[in-house]
Amino acid sequence: MKAAILVESKQPLVIDEIHLPESLEFGQVLVDVHYSGICGAQINEINAAKGPDKFLPHLLGHEGSGVVEEVGLGVSTVKKGDHVVLHWRPSAGIQSPTPKYNWGKKVVNAGWVTTFNDKAIVSENRLTVIPDDFDMRIAPLFGCAVTTAFGVVNNDAQIKLGQSVVVFGIGGVGLNIVQAASLVSATPIVGVDLIEHKLEMGKKFGLSHGFIGGGDELKNKICNVVGSQGADVVIETTGESRVIEQAYNMTHPEGKTILVGVPKKGDNISIPSLPLHFDKVLTGSHGGDAEPDKDIPRIIRLMNAGRLNFDGLITHEFSLDNINEAIRIFRSGEAGRIVLNMA
Repeated sequence: MKAAILVESKQPLVIDEIHLPESLEFGQVLVDVHYSGICGAQINEINAAKGPDKFLPHLLGHEGSGVVEEVGLGVSTVKKGDHVVLHWRPSAGIQSPTPKYNWGKKVVNAGWVTTFNDKAIVSENRLTVIPDDFDMRIAPLFGCAVTTAFGVVNNDAQIKLGQSVVVFGIGGVGLNIVQAASLVSATPIVGVDLIEHKLEMGKKFGLSHGFIGGGDELKNKICNVVGSQGADVVIETTGESRVIEQAYNMTHPEGKTILVGVPKKGDNISIPSLPLHFDKVLTGSHGGDAEPDKDIPRIIRLMNAGRLNFDGLITHEFSLDNINEAIRIFRSGEAGRIVLNMA
């Protein structure tokens, strides 16, 4: 099997052949991976944003699509031949031991799910079955970008009809947050990003207003739209400490600031905390508390009913051999969502 291996932090991934274990353990599933998404979480792993990486060398990727090739003992929610989404949030089924792959004389570590590889041993509870005719190129987005975004809106923010929303960072997750907020009738929905064409893309998904980030006038521009006291809900997806502070300061005294982006270790924020003792809320999101086995079928129903649109969300496609170029494009901020085609 071919895989992209993180051998050294802050360095390009190594593309090479590695070998599967001889047999599956209890609760494990072998999947032929068709497509993988690239998420900011993988960039953080490559950058060792949470500190020194004690698991090197290891595999990466946590949103993908594929077909089940083999199931281990105890597996009951998927079977051979099923089309599946691979996701990082736990779901129905067994949480298996994590696999180890062989790379010459080295052992390559992996988590419960990895997708930067054309075959993957995945824990049963990181798989959700999808219809056989569902687009496998779109399906990886349901492993993180879509389910996280809808969870942020429904579970974390619990947006009410007519509430004002500001989203910092209009990437793959941010675009879906905009779409989910629009679906529950938030208004206005304001997007902030450094790249103009991403704001234009956001308007196709429900943005009413878009502003380029930075500059002293940003708060005034946003308050002119949402009201002088700030927005009811502000959702921050970049993980940049100064942007987090800005997002909090643009939140209404009785509003919510939801942190989706994860700052690197040691990158602290400074905010006035007194409002938190009254009605203001600041909270971090863990994947929107998504439940993939429940959420993915619901979102597919909405899509099939014409209530959701994912056209144009994927802006770039690369082969696994070209993953380092894909990562470069991701880092540039130019992309919506990038997928890897394992064919």
